[in-house]
Formats: sequence, C-alpha cells, structure tokens
Amino acid sequence: MTTVEKIDPQAAPQRERGATASLRRFARRHGWSYVFVVPSLITFTLFTLIPVLWSFVISFQRFSLARGGQWQDPLWENYIDAFTKQGGVFVVAIQNTLIYSFFTVIANILFGLVLASLIQPLSNRLKTFFRAAYYLPAVTSALIIGMTWRYIFNAQWGFANYLLRLAGMEPVRWLSDPDIALTSVTLSAVLTMPATAVVLFSAAMGSIPAEYYEAAELDGAGPMMRWWRITVPLIRSTTLYLVVLYTIASFEVFERVYAMVPSGVGNSTQTIVTQIYNNGFKDLDFGVASAQAFILFLMIAALAVVQFRALKSDVEY
Repeated sequence: MTTVEKIDPQAAPQRERGATASLRRFARRHGWSYVFVVPSLITFTLFTLIPVLWSFVISFQRFSLARGGQWQDPLWENYIDAFTKQGGVFVVAIQNTLIYSFFTVIANILFGLVLASLIQPLSNRLKTFFRAAYYLPAVTSALIIGMTWRYIFNAQWGFANYLLRLAGMEPVRWLSDPDIALTSVTLSAVLTMPATAVVLFSAAMGSIPAEYYEAAELDGAGPMMRWWRITVPLIRSTTLYLVVLYTIASFEVFERVYAMVPSGVGNSTQTIVTQIYNNGFKDLDFGVASAQAFILFLMIAALAVVQFRALKSDVEY
C-alpha cells in the first residue's frame, strides 16, 4: 500500500521568497567586495580566458588572419604537424627545453637554499639588505639580462674569453658553436641569482620556531645536522612552490634565448616557446603554434602533478 504525499501549494512560493531574501541579505553584506573584484575579473576574462579558449579552438583549425579558420580533417592534424613539421624540429626543441629546465631548476633551488641559509643568522638589518640585493634580478627585464650575457659571451671581446686569455687558454665560441650554445644559455641562467628562491626561503626559515633548534642543540646536534633535520623538512612546502614556479618559468624560456642567440645556432638553441613564436609570428601558421602551446601546457601540468605528489608535506608549525 503506498501513500501519496500532499503537496502544499504555498511551499514553493515561500521557498522562492526565502531564497530571494537571503540573496538580498548577501548582496547588502558582501556586494561591495564583489564590486572591487569585477574589474580584475573582466580584465582576466578579456585578455586571458577568452584568448586561451580561442587558441584551443584554433589548434583544431587551419587558421588564417585573412580567411579565418577552417576545421581540420582529422581534427588533430595540427598536433601531428607540430611534431613532424620542418623535419621534427619540435622534438629537438622539447629535448633542449628539458635539458635547460633540469639544470636551471636544480641550480636555482640549491643556490637559493644555500644563500638563504647563510643570510638567516645575520641581523635583521643585514638580512633586509641581502634580500633586497638578491632580489634585484627579479625586477630587471629578462631581455636586458639576456643581452648582458650576450656581451659577456662575445667571442671576440667578451668578459668570459678575457678571463680565459688571462689563464692562457684559447677563446671559446660560446654562442656560435652549436655544440655548446645551449650549454652557454643554460650557464647564464644558472649563474643568475635565484632572487625569488632567496627571498621565499629566507622568509620560510624565519618562521620556524627557535625552540626546535634549541632542543636539537641540547641533544647534541651540530649546525649541519640541525639544518638538514629541521630547516630543510620544515620548508618543504616552500620548496614545492619554488620547484613548480621555476619549472614553469624554465619551460617557457624565450627572452633569454631570443636575446642571446636571436638568429639561432641551427636547432641547437631551439626551445618549445621559440618554436611557437616561429610558427605563429614568422610562418603565420597559427593552428600548429596553438597546438604546440597546448602540448606545452599538458607537459607542464603533468610535471606539476608529479612534483606535488613527490614534495607535498603535511607538516605544520
């Protein structure tokens, strides 16, 4: 035997009036905060979200500025062309980017950690001074830094070859020899101070309670043991953030390569973003360039997932 529920005809209008009243109370209480967010939201939508979505659409089209887009058959043809165009130079660009990223990310994290550890015991005034000094590269244009390194590695009168001549060694064609051009670009990135890492590591170390170090010192732990057993584990979340940040930056390297070797040295200095630039703005092949851009996005996303799984930490203090 089944029972039939009685429907109150007054219930639905009452719920609607209650929801409307709650919405009005929410708007009166929090409305102004959303007014301040709207300009940023509009800017993000117009100049980031819509271009990204439109680029995804273009990656499946044979797109021309004059004729617009025509859908590919098959749809993924641009993604195939991304790897096969120009004899597969995009594969070489991926390899170069991976090599560059591997060394620069490791060097930036290690140098930033060591420098921040050396700064930490100093007085507050000296810590502020060194943080500001090391952060200067971050506020300097990457193009200017690249051009500076281009002069340093100049084969005829560059500072690097000047030092080699003082040591009685032969000058090196740093940026014109295809065998070492990528190494020279990577070396310039490694020798540039990791500004963000120094500042963030220093701030993270400063937030660690001093009681931990005092207890370890009472137990007989030396400076290196305290650094390895207390400092490094407790700044793991900061390390994760910096690893992801530097990985994204190194995979998107363009200005440094463009400034140091503007004409390229064959394919030895091709990176993923230089390939996207060449296909999109030189060859005007926007479909292939968009496909390569989304391949880059997928690579960065996959690496970020691996890094989060490897370096995630539940430590709180």
